Amino acid sequence: MASHRRPSQSGLTQSARVTVLSAAAATAAAALAAPGASAAPHEPGSSGQAKVDRLFQEAERATEQYDKADEHAKRLREEVAQAQDAVARGQEKINRMRGALGALAGAQYRAGGIDPALALLLSSNPDTYLDQAATLDRLSERQAGALQDLQHEQRRLSQQRAEASRKLVELERSRTEVARHKRTVESKLAEARRMLNALPTADRAAFDRASRSGRSELPALSGSAPASSRAAAAVLAARSALGKPYIWGANGPSGFDCSGLMQWSYAQAGVGLPRTSQEQRYAGRQVPLSEAKPGDLIAYRHDASHIAMYMGNGQVVHAPYPGAPVRYDPVGMMPISSVTRV
Repeated sequence: MASHRRPSQSGLTQSARVTVLSAAAATAAAALAAPGASAAPHEPGSSGQAKVDRLFQEAERATEQYDKADEHAKRLREEVAQAQDAVARGQEKINRMRGALGALAGAQYRAGGIDPALALLLSSNPDTYLDQAATLDRLSERQAGALQDLQHEQRRLSQQRAEASRKLVELERSRTEVARHKRTVESKLAEARRMLNALPTADRAAFDRASRSGRSELPALSGSAPASSRAAAAVLAARSALGKPYIWGANGPSGFDCSGLMQWSYAQAGVGLPRTSQEQRYAGRQVPLSEAKPGDLIAYRHDASHIAMYMGNGQVVHAPYPGAPVRYDPVGMMPISSVTRV
């Protein structure tokens, strides 16, 4: 979400436009060698604009934390639903077992409700009695087995209920965390908007021009090809998102935050990426910037709080910050922390 203090690329000559990673690599190499480097853009402008930049950066970090918490809450909701379903099915099974055990006990009672020795004395046909006694023994064995099965299922149901309760408590904590990060993001963005509105007219116009400085046309790839078919498909998807608005916490298709754009683009290629930029930087093999190919993920700042997709010709596509749509920008727009090949 950090703004980029560079003049518009649309007026550059063709020779300047085809300049590839050489200049950007020099900038990025220093960033890679200095993990504690500032997250501020290269040309901060006035102090007011720099403060707006800082607030956007802080809001983006909070957005990535929100994305992570929200993804965790979604997983927990699914797990809670599964646990509750298992509890319901377990209770139904126990109810059936209890019914079967009651029927078994009734059959046992009907088969012999008096002392076996007395029943033999009173029986007019000892052979018939012995057959009934053998049946009664089998019923007793079945009853004992059914009781053991019932006890086992009851223990398992108790464990399932405890697990469901634990997940519900965890889900509530996660919801609280999501709400906290959401308040932080909204507070930072509101403060940034207030400061932006308070800038002098000239500074505000300069900031607006910087927000629109990304190129809208496709940069030449200078013969550089994606490393794989899935990377090529992700590149096409990212290009199709050009001009879509930045929406914090969104992962498409109508709007994106920075990591949401990467996740959505690779999803169109059939590849599942983690939700946050910090996780995405480890979603593949890291390569040197000098070897970057279209489709590689470029993580920015020492904390990887911003991420973009390399498109070739020294350019990336990314979702910059609120008010700036998905666009092209120079790969060296901010300090680079890693390059990842998915």
